[in-house]
Amino acid sequence: MERLERCGRQLRAALAAGRMRRRLPWLLLAIVLVGSALKDNDLVPETPMQNKHNPLNVYFVKVAWAWTLWLLLPFITVTTYQFAKSKFHYGLTKSILLVLRRLSALLVGTAIWYMCTGLFLYIENLTGMCSSPGRGSQSHWPPATKQECQQASGVWSGFDISGHCFLLSYSALLIVEELAVLEGLATKQNSKLQAVIDGLLVSLCLLTMVWVFMFLCTALYFHDFSQKLLGVLIGLAAWYGTYRVWYLKPFSPGLPLPHIPLSSKKYSYSR
Repeated sequence: MERLERCGRQLRAALAAGRMRRRLPWLLLAIVLVGSALKDNDLVPETPMQNKHNPLNVYFVKVAWAWTLWLLLPFITVTTYQFAKSKFHYGLTKSILLVLRRLSALLVGTAIWYMCTGLFLYIENLTGMCSSPGRGSQSHWPPATKQECQQASGVWSGFDISGHCFLLSYSALLIVEELAVLEGLATKQNSKLQAVIDGLLVSLCLLTMVWVFMFLCTALYFHDFSQKLLGVLIGLAAWYGTYRVWYLKPFSPGLPLPHIPLSSKKYSYSR
């Protein structure tokens, strides 16, 4: 318990500086640029991470959005409720409404994830063709979609925007943004609540590290440069359009900032 509290305190101090939120978008772009350059020049060593069936990819990245939701859902619920009671002195009804409002950010994120992955598949189907290894790489094959092509034992070639680069970058940025609420949240009077929040904080930070690491592996081993760059740019655009534009507006899920009520017209992200 003491080790968890110490780790939570160190992570809070690191998050309070705000450097992680400011630098993470640039770090993701740098990873794509450097990783792609190393891949294109055959400077990447062979490791188990280049196998798509490695455990991190199978058990984490393939269900990355589920992991993100699974940890952010209780974190946003507990921290927003505690913050509303301790800072705003809201009653039960107002506190619950504020929690629901903040949780709607996860619904927005889910809608973005669903639409973007559908768009990526549509573009790949629109720009691709199916070929059979036995008939030459350019021979046309009756199936009109990637799924049908794979079912017919063919090989589909299309413009495959990196869903990993999009989802991993968006998930990491989303988590870091939501952790900002800890900058103004005091829970020392309730040791059990503190332990729960510290446990969620450590888990979310570890998950973010996994997402960034797997993002690096994607940049080093998979996709063309243009596919990875477009994937991360879409992830950055989704994050910027929500947390830096829409969530500043009154009719939105709002930002997890500790000092200003969500309904305030002065609610901003200037820190």
